Order: sequence, then C-alpha cells, then structure tokens
Amino acid sequence: MTTHHEAGKATSPERRRRIRRIRRAAAAVPIILTAAVVGYGASQPPATASVPATTATSTQGSGYLPGAQHFFVINLENKGYDTTWGLGSAAPYLSQTLRSQGVLLNQYFGTAHNSQPNYVAQISGQGPNPQMQADCQSYAPFLGSGTASPGQAVGDGCVFPADVPTVAGQLTSAGKTWKGYMEDMGTACRHPAPGAVDDTQKAKVGDQYAARHNPFVYFAGITGSPDCARNDVDLAALKTDLASTATTPNLSMITPNLCHDGHDSPCVDGQPGGLASADQWLKDWVPAITSSPAFKKDGVLVITFDESDSPQSDAAACCGEGPGPNSALPGITGLGGGRVGALVLSPFTKAGTWSTTPYNHYSLLASIEDTFTLPYLGYAGTPGLNRFGLDVYNAGV
Repeated sequence: MTTHHEAGKATSPERRRRIRRIRRAAAAVPIILTAAVVGYGASQPPATASVPATTATSTQGSGYLPGAQHFFVINLENKGYDTTWGLGSAAPYLSQTLRSQGVLLNQYFGTAHNSQPNYVAQISGQGPNPQMQADCQSYAPFLGSGTASPGQAVGDGCVFPADVPTVAGQLTSAGKTWKGYMEDMGTACRHPAPGAVDDTQKAKVGDQYAARHNPFVYFAGITGSPDCARNDVDLAALKTDLASTATTPNLSMITPNLCHDGHDSPCVDGQPGGLASADQWLKDWVPAITSSPAFKKDGVLVITFDESDSPQSDAAACCGEGPGPNSALPGITGLGGGRVGALVLSPFTKAGTWSTTPYNHYSLLASIEDTFTLPYLGYAGTPGLNRFGLDVYNAGV
C-alpha cells in the first residue's frame, strides 16, 4: 500500500516515536475498495452518477497526521443523514457537487440534543447537562462541584468557568491560531449579559445570530480574555483572513446565521431557509475557502450538522460515549444527537469516496487535536474513539 502524506517535523524524541507508531499503524491498515453503488439509502453511501465511489476503512481509533495545518469546520443545523444526503435532497450543491469532491463520512453522529451542547462538544469534549439540552435559554454561569472522568466538569449552568479547557486555549498555548467566524454577530464576542435571558434565541430581521451556535462564548476562559474580541468575530472577516496563508488561522470554526445554517424555514427576511438557503450559502463561501492559499497548501474542510432533525425519534449514537455526569439522557431519548453525516474536503482526500467508520463530534475534536499534536480533552479522550485516519486522508491510497 502506498500512502502520500507528510507527518510533519519531529520536534522531540517523544513526537518522533509517536510518528513512527502512526506510520507503523498506517502500514498495517487494510484498505477495502468497492465499486460505486447507484442510488441512495440509509444503509449505503450515496455516490454521484459521474464519480465512482470507493471506501477505505481504517483500523478503529487510529489517528493519522497527513501534514494538515489549516482546519476549517462549517456547522449546519438540524438535518438527519437521509434528508441531506439522500435522493431528493434540497441541497444539491452539498449532496452532489461538493460530495463528488471529497470523502463522505456516512456514519458521523451528533452527540446530544438540542443544538448548544453539540457545538460545545466540538471545542471542549464536555458532555451536556439539562440547561445545555434546553439550548441555554439563560446565559447562566456553570456552578460546578468537581470533575469526573474523562475530564468532565460536574455541575449545572451554561458558561463554564475559566479552568475548563478548550481547543482554543490549547492552540494558543501551542503557538497556533484560531478564530470563530459567526454570521450576523456584528460585535466581536457578542453574548448575553451573565445571568440574562438569551435574546438571540429567535431571529430578527437584520440580526439572525444565535449565541447558542457560538461555542466560544460559553467558556469564561475565552470570554474573560482579550482573545475573545480578537478571535471570535463576524463572518465578514473570513474572506479577508483567507487572502494569505499567514493570516488564515490554524483552526477556523464557521457558523452561518439562523437562516443560512438551515435552522429556520422560512426565514424572517423572506428567504426559504432550510437546506435550500444553506446550500446557497455554501455556494458563496466554500469556494472562498477551497481556493485560498492555506487550504490549497495544507487545508482540511469539514462540513457537518449539529444534530438530526428529530430529538424525539433520533437520538442514535456511536463511539461509546457515556451520558456524562450531569445528565442521564444527553440525547433526551438516548445518548446521541442522531446520524447526520459529514463531508471532508482536502488536498489529502480522494474525490467521490466515503468512509463507513463511526465518528461523532468528539471524534472531530480529537482529530483536530491530532492535527496539531495536542492532548485530548474530555470525551475526545474516550478509549477506542475513532479519529480521522487513512479512510479520510486517502489521497495516496
């Protein structure tokens, strides 16, 4: 088996040993190539008629470092796998055009219902509590009473104290950069006053920003730092930052507004909303990312959804995550946020392929941490949790 990757420069004996272990694991990975399946279904990956699809399955839990240095994540809202990726999808640009250019993860799951805890999971590995499951109607401080394994803050409330770590803090400590790009936020780091009712729960004409879809403002270690105003910014800043590799953050978390993320339908400004408006937004923004110098050099773009559309009927989970110490039922009726799928575009991926390896939002965090050689936070450190491997970074397979 031939692979095409760059593990990055070893900076210490321990890292050199780690890279050697990864290479040995990669060499042992069985690769299974199958012919394209025509049509779509809940149990089979969709493929476009013009692009043959293959699947490459890596060993469970095996992370892989292809040399990526710029990681982009776009989160859309509240759509199950079949709605987005199946026949008749209202998002043909995403489900056909973009899908033909990358790797579809057809066993990717949300980790909770409702929205807010899924975003928090992606940057911290923290599980939900009842206030988070209710989308944090009040911007209430998290009142903790200790910690529980794996790295979980125990308590109630929404805004975690400064000692709860995030990948943003990890990157800053490692000399890397991060930014959140939030459509319609306007003022950087915008959030309700401590203890106040969240007045961004419903869209307004001219302001469809939702604080609950901006995970950075739920950590006092970020909101209490000058980094919040510098790095948690309006979406309008993204195209300027993409102009050069030097100005593109190592990690970019991108959130459309309540219309363009597919959440509302119809939207308060008369747009159709749902997948139709999300698809149009992707047409405007994805090419700006994929044509940028940083992406073309060493970028990875993940497009996914926070949760499936029905908390009452789809709380499916994967990957062995626990319920967390703060809520017996993080998914209201089960452990997870349902099957949503994710698409990965990158110079390190092969067009028109798919992976059937189970992943979730904690896997995404762990894969980001692998990219930048960071320790795993919270449920990203779950034993056996899958992290992106040769099934995703399959350009050389």
